[in-house]
Amino acid sequence: MNAIQKWGIWLIVTVSAVTVSYFWLDRPIALFVHRSLQGFDAFALLTYIPNVVTPAILIAFVAVGLSGLSSRSMGRLPTVAVLAAVSLAVAEIIKVNLKYAFGRTWPETWTGNNPSFINNGVYGFHPFHGGEGYASFPSGHTTAICAVMSVLWICYPRFRSIYAVCIAAVAVGLVGADFHFLSDVIAGGFLGITTGWLTVVLWEIGARPVRPPK
Repeated sequence: MNAIQKWGIWLIVTVSAVTVSYFWLDRPIALFVHRSLQGFDAFALLTYIPNVVTPAILIAFVAVGLSGLSSRSMGRLPTVAVLAAVSLAVAEIIKVNLKYAFGRTWPETWTGNNPSFINNGVYGFHPFHGGEGYASFPSGHTTAICAVMSVLWICYPRFRSIYAVCIAAVAVGLVGADFHFLSDVIAGGFLGITTGWLTVVLWEIGARPVRPPK
């Protein structure tokens, strides 16, 4: 089984998980969180992990770029930092367009009196609606953390337990604070992991020596 086939299988698994979550899990979890976990600030704090990781990766990218201007060769760590930044940028672009395409409302009302499941009973997708009130799917925070951690997962596998904890913490925080539905997080995770994996694969292809024509 090649890499494309494996990705296809994971796509089917993700779509299935999102479907199951959408019809049977998202609403019960959102209601439980609203009724039982309100006031637990720890969940909201967990969602700040991408807000720390993202600037760090972008700063590293700029530092590596400035170093490259001085004609210095890049070592492994700077190369990985660039790959993580590229993965993050690509994931961000795709995420923004997917949010617009799906137009899903949020679990709760957070800003601008946005319609939500808890406050208004509004639940579902409104394709190409546009606006912040219709941008829950996929989760941007999950996409961001997975876009970075997936690159690190591939390039520095001995620290995978740390990456897994970071991803899990963000996912739990987003769902536990009612910032996102479970299916939003699942989709965001798949998107971020995909961009990270593709970024590394494309870099490895580009780094291969070109064979002279026979």
